[in-house]
Amino acid sequence: MSTGEYDRLMRANQANWDARTPVHVASRFYGLEQGLDGERWFAPFEWEDLGDLAGRDVLHLQCHLGTETLAFADRGARAVGLDFSAASVAAAQDIAERSGSDVTYVQANVYDAVEALGERRFDVIYTGKGALCYLPDLTRWAQIVAQLLRPGGRLYVLEFHPLLNALGPTPAPGEGDELLLRHDYLGGAGPVHRDASRTYTDGPAVEGATDSYEWMHGIADVVNAVTGAGMTLHRLRESNELPWQRWPEMVRTPAGWWQLPEPRIPLRYGLLASR
Repeated sequence: MSTGEYDRLMRANQANWDARTPVHVASRFYGLEQGLDGERWFAPFEWEDLGDLAGRDVLHLQCHLGTETLAFADRGARAVGLDFSAASVAAAQDIAERSGSDVTYVQANVYDAVEALGERRFDVIYTGKGALCYLPDLTRWAQIVAQLLRPGGRLYVLEFHPLLNALGPTPAPGEGDELLLRHDYLGGAGPVHRDASRTYTDGPAVEGATDSYEWMHGIADVVNAVTGAGMTLHRLRESNELPWQRWPEMVRTPAGWWQLPEPRIPLRYGLLASR
């Protein structure tokens, strides 16, 4: 991809997330008017993998509204959130101030994170839940993560499974409830272009910048990028639960999340590595 093409796609994505932000802030999906509960976005195994965060320097890459970032601060971490959307960073700062949480937010593209964060280095870097699909180059991403981690520091990725991404968005009315592969599972075919006035939340339509671009990354792409950057892989989990009802036929689990009755397929994965 040429530099000019990369810049064009990144500008489109940044404008799209700026436009999404007021919709998400007002949505029932995030439920900010009912009080912030960042813990609800985490599966129990995430906290098991992350371990004790008290007194740790934690960086949340592509943090959007900072809902999960605040959960790290609530557990005693010195939390920093980074996102390329100015609107998201402003909203996250406002949410943190209203909740009384001490969190630092930085506006920057992930690929500029080392320069944006200066000399800061971290014990834990967390990312995911719809983040890696907006990065065209995972090799470069992993190298940046390795630079930002202290020796012995941990990377934790909790992402939507590439199989879920390959199934595409929720079917439109009248399409039926079949699970259909709409996109590649494997990466390398270039970005998937979306032009959508609705996001994954409820609320009004997005105004203005509705174009966005996503890249497919298979599990092997992520693992090879992480290990290729000199990090050691410790654990890889697959889960068949989501924190919201993506398809009408999904049923609630004892934990209050959602899963398909059948077939049982992976919908998320968690990856733990260290430098």
